Amino acid sequence: MRQNQSLLFVTGTRADFGKIEPLARAAVLHGFEVSFFVTGMHMMHSYGLTKLEVQRLPDVTVHEFLNQRPGDPQDVILAKTMLGFSDFVVENKPDLVLVHGDRVEAMACALVCATNYIKCAHIEGGEVSGTIDEVFRHCNSKLAYCHFVSSKSAGKRVQALGEASDSIHIIGSPELDFHAQPSGFTIDEVRAHYQIDPSDYGICILHPVTSETNIMEQQASDLFQALKSSGKYFVVIRPNNDPGSQDIITVIDALPKSQFKVIPSMSFGRFSELLKNAACIVGNSSAGVREAPFLGVPSLDVGSRQSDRAFGVSITKVDAEQQDEIARFLQQNWHSRHPRQTEFGHGNATQKFIDILKSDAFWLRSMQKYFNDFAP
Repeated sequence: MRQNQSLLFVTGTRADFGKIEPLARAAVLHGFEVSFFVTGMHMMHSYGLTKLEVQRLPDVTVHEFLNQRPGDPQDVILAKTMLGFSDFVVENKPDLVLVHGDRVEAMACALVCATNYIKCAHIEGGEVSGTIDEVFRHCNSKLAYCHFVSSKSAGKRVQALGEASDSIHIIGSPELDFHAQPSGFTIDEVRAHYQIDPSDYGICILHPVTSETNIMEQQASDLFQALKSSGKYFVVIRPNNDPGSQDIITVIDALPKSQFKVIPSMSFGRFSELLKNAACIVGNSSAGVREAPFLGVPSLDVGSRQSDRAFGVSITKVDAEQQDEIARFLQQNWHSRHPRQTEFGHGNATQKFIDILKSDAFWLRSMQKYFNDFAP
């Protein structure tokens, strides 16, 4: 294997950074040249200016690109990101670009890589949700050189898209590596940092569903009315910047501060500690169907955003208007705990990732793509 290959990680949100950070740290320790292309929500003050979290990583180079203004539609963000990333990679020529998931920034960068014959690895492809995010995710898989997937079922879906079996590597979800270890913080430190007064709290994260923007405000209103009626205290993390987010924010901004602590964003270490000690997590974040089950924390999955993505004894699925069901969940599951679920890995994704990168076969695969028929 040629030494010192250059890896370029693309990150557009606090969420995808939490998933790729463990991989980047491990790559640095094993002698790879690591850099980040930072864009999207990271660059926006209204979402906590989380580019600062990326800048704190030791021994990496950070490149920043402002790809949007508030209110830009996703197609405009796609176009802007492609232009900026194309200029960047032509000058810097990374050996491998790594994109994550289903964001429009990831698709823009994967398109640039495909058209310029730059190796691109797609992290956490092959998962289903039933929204436009799933379409973006499958597009990223088709554009990518190789795939680091989180589960056997995800690997089968990527193979069903026509991708070669030797391009698909099942490593698990990288963020679970972080959750499997001490966070580096105590819960008292986290509560003090964010001024979370009670020690008895739940977490709520509600993101917009891009195919349901016309009803997001009503969904948010229904959910938060149920939480308010419960009398329980919640830490609310503001939604991402997809279309429909402002409707959710309008509802959040009207919540009583005595019962709801609203935080724009959190560092991943602090979020990990907060989740480990939460009574439950409510909403439609992937944290509720991937990370919470791994930690045994009960989760209430609301609406369609995570449809069919994960099932388990710790996950309860409802629609936002089902007020009685939400109340029942909070009454019956508050502070309950479940056995660790390992559908998305055992917390050793980084080691599997490094082992693959150190293989000559990984780098020597042809970039010519063929559709590989797959019989399930």
